Amino acid sequence: MRASASWAIRAVIAVTTVSAVAACGSGSDDGTAASPTDGQKLSVVATTPEVADFVRNVGGDGVRVTQLIKPNVDPHEYEPTPADIQAISTASVVVKNGVGMEKWLDQTIEAAGFEGTVVDTSQGVTLRKGDPDDEEMAEGDPHIWHNPLNAKIMAENIEKAFVAADSGRAATYRKNYQDYAAKLDALDAENTKKFEALPVDQRKLVTNHDAFGYYIDRYRLEFVGSVIPSMDTSAELSASQLTDLVAKIKATGTKAIFSESSLPPKSAEAIAQQAGVKVVGGEDALYGDSLGTEGTPQGTYLGAEEHNTDTIVKALGG
Repeated sequence: MRASASWAIRAVIAVTTVSAVAACGSGSDDGTAASPTDGQKLSVVATTPEVADFVRNVGGDGVRVTQLIKPNVDPHEYEPTPADIQAISTASVVVKNGVGMEKWLDQTIEAAGFEGTVVDTSQGVTLRKGDPDDEEMAEGDPHIWHNPLNAKIMAENIEKAFVAADSGRAATYRKNYQDYAAKLDALDAENTKKFEALPVDQRKLVTNHDAFGYYIDRYRLEFVGSVIPSMDTSAELSASQLTDLVAKIKATGTKAIFSESSLPPKSAEAIAQQAGVKVVGGEDALYGDSLGTEGTPQGTYLGAEEHNTDTIVKALGG
């Protein structure tokens, strides 16, 4: 974690620990969050937009969800707020992406005095290797949701935790998971079908940063490179790396550079101009680290992933 982010987290914790600990009194007599009683919803805090969407689909009407990271906010740069600590202090379950995506979460949970269940949705997912020289990515590539089969595992981890925390709604949580898993399977099948219709030599991808590794592996695309040479969005291309990327784009016949909704497009536009290719951005920007605005089709995982596939296929096949 970068020093500035770590300092900010410590500052937030110092300011809010007293109020958060006091708020824990709303739980059970031993200070832990209470399980729901008849008619009450399970109180859940979810970190990222993707994880929060899985929670809503699995939990349905049985859960009350607080989502910490809002749409189009870069999770790699996120700093917790006093409101986050307050929400965690009164929750029964905290659900995270895992794989180092939320380096700030352990400190935040400690400050909140939270003693409930923490669900690491990455458990059971086969991880891609991360950058061992990058503290945030040393555990592996955290963008696990970009393979719908991984999303099924993540949703199943949530379902199991909800059944354990709220056994009275166990049958509902299981049914919700089964219904959602079927939709994830359908998404995966549609993605596969769309890419199979695209000639192999056109399946070349250049993105803002290395967020799509699981997606590329699943659908057998060729990763040419990224504008930001890392899974960490704060990294920058050196002059030699920029020259190499431009040369590689030209040599491979790559047709486009895809910007992302949570990152500024300026660097992508500059490289595209040098390489003589188009930038896919604006409303067509890919959802790499986030989902779309709440209430839009892209505000859900299924909608965002469908958007990504349709955008990529259209740009590369045109």
